[in-house]
Amino acid sequence: MRKNSQENYQKRRLLSTYFSVVISISLVLFLVGLLGLLLLNSKKVADHFKEQIALTIYIDDSAKPIEIKQLQKSLALRQETKTSHFVSKEEAAEIHAQEIGEDFMEFLGYNPLLSSIDVYFNAAFISPVFLKDLQKNFEEKAYISEVLYDQPLVEILDENIKKITQWILILSFVFILVAILLINSSIRLSIYSKRMIIKTMQLVGATKSFIRFPFIMKHLQLGVLASIIALGGLTVVLYELDKRFPELNLIANPFEPSLIFSAVLGMGILITGLSTFFATQRFLNLTTEAVQ
Repeated sequence: MRKNSQENYQKRRLLSTYFSVVISISLVLFLVGLLGLLLLNSKKVADHFKEQIALTIYIDDSAKPIEIKQLQKSLALRQETKTSHFVSKEEAAEIHAQEIGEDFMEFLGYNPLLSSIDVYFNAAFISPVFLKDLQKNFEEKAYISEVLYDQPLVEILDENIKKITQWILILSFVFILVAILLINSSIRLSIYSKRMIIKTMQLVGATKSFIRFPFIMKHLQLGVLASIIALGGLTVVLYELDKRFPELNLIANPFEPSLIFSAVLGMGILITGLSTFFATQRFLNLTTEAVQ
C-alpha cells in the first residue's frame, strides 16, 4: 500500500514537472513567434500608412480640358502611382459645404475652390525626396496652381519606420537569446529531478548514449507539444488581427505565417533537443558524491 502511494506520488510529481516544462516552453515560443509576426508585418503596416498619403494637384481655372486629361493619363501610366482621383471644383464645393455644415457659396456668390487630382503612390516609391521632386516638377506646369502634400508627416513616418524596424530586429535577437536560456533552464530543472536515476543507471553499466536517448525523446515530445500549443495561440492572434485590420491582408500571403510557424516549431525541437543533451551530459559527467 505504501509502495503504491509512493509510486502515485512520483507519477504526480513527474506529470507536474512535464506540465511546467510544456507551459514554460509554449509561452516562450508564443512570444517569440508573436515578435516574428510583428517583424514580418511591420513593413505591411508601414506601407499601409504610406499609401494613405495623398499628393494633391490643384488645377488652375484656365486649364484646358485636354490638359487635364493628359495629366490624368500621365499619372495613371506612372509605375509609382497606385490610384488617382479627379475632384472638380463643384464636387470640392459640395464636400467643403458638408464639412462646415453650410453652403458658403450663398454669401460669397462664387466658388473660390479649384479642381484637383488626389494621387496616391505605391509605398515602395514614397520618400521625402521623391515627393519633393514630384511637387517641383508639377508646379513648373503653367496650368497647375499648387501642389501640396503633408511633408512633415512623410518625413516623420519615414524616419520612425527605420527606427522601429531596427528596434524590432534588436528585440528579436535579445528575445531569442532569452528564450534559449529559459527553455534550457526549465529542462535542466526537469533533468535535475532525475539525477539519481541517471547515476544509478550509469553505475549498473549503462552507456551514456543509452541513458541520454529516452530523456531526449521524451523532451522532444514535450517540445513538439509546446510548439503546437504556441502555434495554436499564434493562429488565434493572427486570425483576430486579420479580422480587425483586414486592410493589412495579414493572411493574404500564406508564405509569411508559414515561415514563422515553421521557425517556431523548429526552434522548439532544436532548443529542446540540445538542452536535453547538454543537461543529461552534465549529470553523466558528475561524480556520485557531487550528484548527492
